[in-house]
Amino acid sequence: MYTYKIHLHKGVEGGYRVIVPALPGCITQGDDVDEAIAMAKEAIELYIEELKERGEPIPDGSNTLEYSLNLVTE
Repeated sequence: MYTYKIHLHKGVEGGYRVIVPALPGCITQGDDVDEAIAMAKEAIELYIEELKERGEPIPDGSNTLEYSLNLVTE
């Protein structure tokens, strides 16, 4: 089992873009949050399948820490 964090970015014209930081270039999108998450799962599965076919190591994001900073600027 692998664990991956995903980042969802709301688009200006609607929909959500999804980035998987642990898998470089693994980017997808969906019309709403649920679709974006489903598309991310599919993209991750395809990405891992490709790595396995190439015999490359599979990155795992379970040891990645994530923190949000709030900054106030003047």
